[in-house]
Amino acid sequence: MSPHTRTATASESPTPAPPGAGARAPLTPGTLRTIVRDLAEQPDRWIHHVRLSTEERWYRRLVAEDDHEVWLISWLPGQSTGFHDHGGSRGAFTVALGELEELSLGGPDQGLLIRRVPAGTARAFGPEYVHDVRNTASGPAVTLHAYSPPLSSMAHYDLRAGGLVRTSEEGPEQW
Repeated sequence: MSPHTRTATASESPTPAPPGAGARAPLTPGTLRTIVRDLAEQPDRWIHHVRLSTEERWYRRLVAEDDHEVWLISWLPGQSTGFHDHGGSRGAFTVALGELEELSLGGPDQGLLIRRVPAGTARAFGPEYVHDVRNTASGPAVTLHAYSPPLSSMAHYDLRAGGLVRTSEEGPEQW
């Protein structure tokens, strides 16, 4: 969630604290999973923000703290992130509405892992995790994503026969 496609405007997203400004230790993936699960169970706090965009995934930052941030993302059928990392941040996401699919690479013996992620499911991951999240369902989906520390960069990858190949990197100025 990650905020992986540009649709939000600067006026929609609060400015995060500068790096190192009162920063606390990063939250654990388990704590981030609890944050997104708890928030998903309170739709009155986020449902009124949801927008659907046929051009690309829509997103909005809901929380910008020094030790974590939370993003709300909507997905129409066919929209995806492509393979990406989270710049060393830990993360978690939950599907609040709809259903998504997550692709990741297992160990050398496992190859490509494909997980169905239905509403109510939360996934958490460490700082080195690379995945592709996509809406392969016939209807829209809404997710909540938490990252700690807040995202400072994201690299994108292509999946090739030999594995993942890094193709680009972006920072907050592109979100």
